[in-house]
Amino acid sequence: MTNKDKYRLLCKNEPSIPIFSKDWWLDSVAGNNWDVVLVEKGDKIQASLPFTKCQRYGLNIINQPKLTQTLGPWLRPSTAKYARRLSQEKDLLQNLFKQLPEFAHYQQNWHYNRTNWLPLYWMGFEQTSRYTYRLEDLSNIDEIWKGLEANIRTDIRKASNKEGVTVRTDLDVDAFLALNEKVFARQNMALPYTKDLVYRIDKLASENQACKIFIAEDEQGRHHAGIYLIWDDNSAYYLMGGGDPDLRNSGATSLCMWEAIQFAATVTKSFDFEGSMLEPVERFFRGFGATQTPYFAISKTNSKLLKAYRFLQEIRK
Repeated sequence: MTNKDKYRLLCKNEPSIPIFSKDWWLDSVAGNNWDVVLVEKGDKIQASLPFTKCQRYGLNIINQPKLTQTLGPWLRPSTAKYARRLSQEKDLLQNLFKQLPEFAHYQQNWHYNRTNWLPLYWMGFEQTSRYTYRLEDLSNIDEIWKGLEANIRTDIRKASNKEGVTVRTDLDVDAFLALNEKVFARQNMALPYTKDLVYRIDKLASENQACKIFIAEDEQGRHHAGIYLIWDDNSAYYLMGGGDPDLRNSGATSLCMWEAIQFAATVTKSFDFEGSMLEPVERFFRGFGATQTPYFAISKTNSKLLKAYRFLQEIRK
C-alpha cells in the first residue's frame, strides 16, 4: 500500500484533518500532482505532510495550490504532558520534513492550530505570521448577531427590507463565477485561478457534501453578491466571494455572509473568513465580531540561484 493509499484511509477516519489537507481536496486542486510523507508507529499513522510539487525553470518547488488556504503537517492529537508533547512534536515534524523530496523552494501556509514551528527553525526554515478571522463558536447564533458591528447589522437590514434582496442557495457554480469574475474585472484583473479549477472543486466538494453557494438576488432578478462556502467537521470556510460593483451599496454582501454563517452553524462548529492582509477586506471581516487568529507561512529556499534572486528583490525595495 502506497503512502497515498494509507493517507486516503486516514482522511476517511480522522475528523481532525482540515479540509484543505483532505485527499479529495488535493485531488481537486492538484490532480495527480500531490503526494504525502508519513510517520507511522505500528499500524497507526502518527503524523502526515501532504504536499504539491511543480517544476519552474527546471527547479523543484513544493508550493501552495490555488484556493487552498492552508496545508502543512498534521500530528495525531496527544494527551501527553506539555513538555513531553513538545518533544513529540519535534521528533514528528523533523521526521516528516526530512522525508520530503529534494526541493529548491518550499512554501506552505500551516493551519492555525499548528503553533509550534520551532523544530523547523532548527532545520533552517523561515516563518512569516499571517492572519485570518474566525468565529470560534457557532452554537449561539443570537450572540453572534449581537457581536456584529452596527454597520454590518444595518447593511443586512437594508438589503432585506429596503432593497428587497433574498439569498438563494439553489443556483449553480456558473452563476457564482459570473459574480466572482466581476470583482477582478473591476480591478482590471483576470481571475487568479481557472474556471476549470473551480469546477473541479465544486464537483468533488459536492460529492463530499462539503460546499454551498449563496447568491443575493433582488426582486428584479439581479444578482448582487455571492459566497462560496466549504466546510469540514470542525469549521466552515469562506472560500470565494463575488459581487456586482454597480450594486455594491445594497448591503447584499453582508446579508449573504450572514446567511452563510447561519447555515454554517447547522453543519459545523466554527466559521473561518479565510483572512486577508488587505485592509478593507480585513475591516469587513472584523465587523462580524470575528477573532483575529494568526497562522504561519513557512518557507525554505535551498537553491543558491533563488536565494540570489530573493536577495536582489529585497535590495530593490
